[in-house]
Amino acid sequence: MEASLANLYRTILGRVDRVSYAGVVITMALMTLLVTAQVVTRYAFNSSIDSADELSRLFFIWAIFLSIPHGVRYGAHVGIDLMVSKLAAKNREIVFRIVSGLGVFLMAVVTYAATIATIDKWPELMPTVNFTAAVYYIPVLICAFHSLLHLLWQVFAGESSVERGTF
Repeated sequence: MEASLANLYRTILGRVDRVSYAGVVITMALMTLLVTAQVVTRYAFNSSIDSADELSRLFFIWAIFLSIPHGVRYGAHVGIDLMVSKLAAKNREIVFRIVSGLGVFLMAVVTYAATIATIDKWPELMPTVNFTAAVYYIPVLICAFHSLLHLLWQVFAGESSVERGTF
């Protein structure tokens, strides 16, 4: 039963990763198209897209925060392992699980704070687009929760669960 639950968790997490990856591709494409259109309208037509700066910044923020959990999955974030690398394999595994557990706690706190910030900003509108300003906080919320899911998997599955070198 435990193995099937672990397989279900990995399957769900894999699907969340694919949706997140698609979100990164879409937001990067939208940002690229918008900035290109802005350059064309500015230089070819001596005009400007009023919301281009704000929307391109928004797409960039979404792309960055949707990408962070993938770095957690692959162990690609910057880390200092000077002392940990000197430990025996068993102790290194214990430290890995403890640090991953602390990461789960931190991501739970960030998820909570991002939820509060999103709710708080929901009534405010963006300056150039008639849309809620909470869209700047939603990717932080998604990032924190998605990262929490990866870190939780790492707590239970151990260091071998980090998919190093498989970008």
